[in-house]
Amino acid sequence: MTAPAHPMQVQPVPAPGRAVSTALAGVALAGVVVLLGRPPLAPAVLAAVAVLAATGELARRLHRLLTAAEELEAQRRDLVTRGRSTAEDLEVATRMMRARAQTMTSVIDAVTEQSIIGTDRDGLVRVWNPGAERMLGLPRADVVRLRPITDFHALEELDAEAGTGEGSAARFAALVRGARERGSDVRDWTYLTADGRRLTVSVAITPRTDDEGEMAGWNFVGTDMTEVRATERLKDQFVSLISHELRTPLASVLGYLELVMDDEEQPLPADHRQYLGIVERNAQRLLRLVGDLLFTAQVDAGRLTLTPEDVDLATIVRAAEDTARVTAAARGVDVAVEVPAGGLVARGDALRLGQACDNLVSNAVKFTPSGGRVTLRLRRAWRDADGTTTDVAGLGRAPVALLSVSDTGVGIPSGEQGQLFTSFFRASTARRNAVPGVGLGLTITKAITTAHGGTLDVESAEGRGTTFTLTLPL
Repeated sequence: MTAPAHPMQVQPVPAPGRAVSTALAGVALAGVVVLLGRPPLAPAVLAAVAVLAATGELARRLHRLLTAAEELEAQRRDLVTRGRSTAEDLEVATRMMRARAQTMTSVIDAVTEQSIIGTDRDGLVRVWNPGAERMLGLPRADVVRLRPITDFHALEELDAEAGTGEGSAARFAALVRGARERGSDVRDWTYLTADGRRLTVSVAITPRTDDEGEMAGWNFVGTDMTEVRATERLKDQFVSLISHELRTPLASVLGYLELVMDDEEQPLPADHRQYLGIVERNAQRLLRLVGDLLFTAQVDAGRLTLTPEDVDLATIVRAAEDTARVTAAARGVDVAVEVPAGGLVARGDALRLGQACDNLVSNAVKFTPSGGRVTLRLRRAWRDADGTTTDVAGLGRAPVALLSVSDTGVGIPSGEQGQLFTSFFRASTARRNAVPGVGLGLTITKAITTAHGGTLDVESAEGRGTTFTLTLPL
């Protein structure tokens, strides 16, 4: 018998094998007939030999058939066992999938403050959680599989994004373009509610895949930011208005102070000059604060403008050291400067870069106790595509200037370093040590750095000092 063609299947005996078996049976029967006729000795021996040979071969063939039948039976039992196991595995997998789906549904339904909307690849709504019902004022039954998500967006926004494209497909393509290109997209969109209200919603858009990794649709998670954005606009308007209203009288106060203090015909007594000097310093401080508020409002409104020119950063650093020298000496803080002898020229706004450097040095002096040290360093380096810097030039590396300001001051807790560049944020170490300030200097410095295409990084350990590193392209 031939070998099985598959481990789970034994081939039957072919037709030629059955013909041979029939022939052997015929030979055995003929031999028996001959023997029953009592022939002479020689024919009888031949007939007996033929009968024995045919019978032996038939027995061997019968044994092989029995063995094959036993193998088939064993394979049948194995198939039955495997079938039962597969059925059990499928049942377990089905239960797990059902449980996972129920868990996801429960989680989605538990979210009531954010809208979670899922669509297919063409934008037809398939998931509509209670948060979406609450935000947009429509029950799930009126939306799922009935309406596209673009029905709930301001059409003028989608049409502006779609450009020359028209129709629902072009609008949906514009809606998910950012997520399609970058893998996810978070931005503000205008949602339209069932009662005609317009909501400003921060929407996180991500693609959704099925169990095989194929694109199945899109997820839209929205947070109502209407009141937050309105508050931000009011805050910006208030800051801008108050800053403008304060700037004019302050300029007048400083002008008249200068006239009084510089009047040679009627010189002031020493004590009066001292008092007016205090008034002037505080008025200048208030004027700087007003300037910072105005600058912050400009940054938030996207109106920061630069006047680029070739700037020697070494000059900027030395000027910052000169500005801080008197204050540092009064506090007992040593200030050191390390700059290249030949300078280091970058393209930028000299006034704004000087403002950024002054802010960093002023902060370093304020946060360093007596006997401490502030070090200003400027050097050339090279930046890789991944943002890391090195002192060695190489293929694909861009030249940059590294301007660092290090101090041995109180430091910043690690948990607060992520908030340093937020407007009006002050670290707990600043509050605890009663360091004066309003929390705008680093915000302004970060904005100036970003406007120049650079980065601002911080390394700090509480009680051991802080280093700010400003990286600018050359």
